[in-house]
Amino acid sequence: MEKTRICSLYSGSKGNSVFIEAGGAKILIDAGRNAKQLCAALSSIGEDIDNIDAIFITHEHNDHVSALQVLSHKHSIPIHLTLQSAQIYNGLRDEKLCLCLNVYEKSSFTASVKGLTVKAFPTPHDSLASVGYKLTFTNGDGKEISIAYATDTGYVTDKMLKNMLGAKYAVIESNHDLDMLRDGPYPVDLKARIASRHGHLSNADCASLASALAINGARAIMLAHLSEENNLPELAFNETRGAVADDSVKIAVASQYEPTWLIGGDE
Repeated sequence: MEKTRICSLYSGSKGNSVFIEAGGAKILIDAGRNAKQLCAALSSIGEDIDNIDAIFITHEHNDHVSALQVLSHKHSIPIHLTLQSAQIYNGLRDEKLCLCLNVYEKSSFTASVKGLTVKAFPTPHDSLASVGYKLTFTNGDGKEISIAYATDTGYVTDKMLKNMLGAKYAVIESNHDLDMLRDGPYPVDLKARIASRHGHLSNADCASLASALAINGARAIMLAHLSEENNLPELAFNETRGAVADDSVKIAVASQYEPTWLIGGDE
């Protein structure tokens, strides 16, 4: 029987990458940090970079793409991303990287990897383009299952919510605690950018989204992309746990430094 596994390899401002096995496919969403660290993180959960079927990129910021060039030189893994995000590679003349890129003109694109269908949808973030993903597959019982993925978003749009509702599993952003951001060391303009509608999702907004997902069938939700300066794992967890009325829904908080399983590990 095909496995379904979701594991954040690491998550935060220093780098982001999530391993997902579903529909017979093994993929990564984002490839931050560097190739050596990414491969080591995969190895620590018993996986190998050579078994990854595809990499899907949310947006072009360095903490989401910094491993791609080295990976593309050593491993011919298809990389899926928007045309806007791919613009950061203009002028590099990196043939090996270019051969790996699958570029889409619109932020709403669909790709298939084995038995997994990956549908992108736009998210509001201060980047050239930013997307979340809905991953859909059929389990061994013939039932359609979906996974929702959305980080790096200033707020939850109606289109995002439409794509995410009904997912059985979800990875969503819980970037900052509003009080910690307000009282923290960041300059005023950076605080404003983070809290803006093209910044990052607060714990409170994440909790509201998690509640809606749980009401509509989510059974496990991972809180990701926590700020090291403006958040604490216990604050993020407690806010979402308090908002999700069904105690049987699993809530996990992704670590910045080590793999964190949502499903498929040794829970």
